[in-house]
Amino acid sequence: MILPTTIKATLQRHQQSIDTALRVSVQQILATTGTDELKPYYGQMQYHLGWVDASLQPTHNHPGKLLRPTLLLLAYEAAGAWGLANEMSEDTTYLQRALPAAVAIEFTHNFTLIHDDIEDGDTERRHRPTLWTVWNTAQAINTGDGMFALARFALWDILAHGVDHTIAIRLAALLDSTTLAIAEGQYLDISSEDRQSISVAMYIDMIERKTAALMSCAVEMGARLGTTDIETINCLRSFGKTIGIAFQVRDDLLGIWATRAELGKTQAGDIYRCKKSLPILHALEHATPRDHNRLQEIYQQKMLTPEDVEEVLNIFQHTRTRDYCRTFLQDQCHQANAALTSVPNPGSAIATRALQDMQMVINYIEEAAY
Repeated sequence: MILPTTIKATLQRHQQSIDTALRVSVQQILATTGTDELKPYYGQMQYHLGWVDASLQPTHNHPGKLLRPTLLLLAYEAAGAWGLANEMSEDTTYLQRALPAAVAIEFTHNFTLIHDDIEDGDTERRHRPTLWTVWNTAQAINTGDGMFALARFALWDILAHGVDHTIAIRLAALLDSTTLAIAEGQYLDISSEDRQSISVAMYIDMIERKTAALMSCAVEMGARLGTTDIETINCLRSFGKTIGIAFQVRDDLLGIWATRAELGKTQAGDIYRCKKSLPILHALEHATPRDHNRLQEIYQQKMLTPEDVEEVLNIFQHTRTRDYCRTFLQDQCHQANAALTSVPNPGSAIATRALQDMQMVINYIEEAAY
């Protein structure tokens, strides 16, 4: 998907700093192994991150949006960056206090992706074969486990950058509780595949855990590294949670109504995959008995035809499902905007810019509603 210029500038602002910190973290661990036998193991991690190809040779594949670590650094800046930022200089060394946490967030996100690909049977990610298809399932599970451990190692580096032990322990506990919430969300998601009746409320609870939890965690970690002001921390945490829910609903909308050119994937792909996303669950709750039964019949089929997909889309029109999803997305974005507007601005140019960048993220997500 081609990103608008405005959001691209926001995501690229700290991209180089994040990418460098990620690579340094892996290299530091690799240097302590004491044996060349483990190079392929860390090579698998680097493959998943897009740094090397399947032969473990350097490549230039796109590493992804790095949205979560970017949000962490923006929250850190919006909260005041612990007073370390120099308004009169372009020097970004003030980011060093928060970069270990940004690395931890990105490693956590990627360990979940490695496991998700196995659990969902996905064979491609970022236009390349997934890790488990290149090596094997057992190796991929183990590599994901290693990346989870690497995330924890990376986080503790904040102690080397002047972060108080009390804050460090609080952030570690937050990351642990978030990782557990993600696992709970994945359990609920996997379990829903075999259930006939999943309510919209149950789905929202699932995505709050599986998707929104890590975004909320990233933003809260950045806030706590930037300030001790509870009002600021609470406002930014609320922004992270609502924008996380909105991000998933945006994906749900695009997964059905985006064009191939917009998405870079099959149009209505979520219907072809019989994915139980927000649109189908809303339609099932509001369809006539006949349409409800027909939706159930279609979603129990192993292979859907274009005619089946067209029938589902027609039922979505009857239930005004697209309108519902758009309104739901707008509501989450409005809540995120309200939280952002309530953040006390430290008065610095860097904090103001960070808040503007976070507003750009809201605008980017809300565009799917129009």
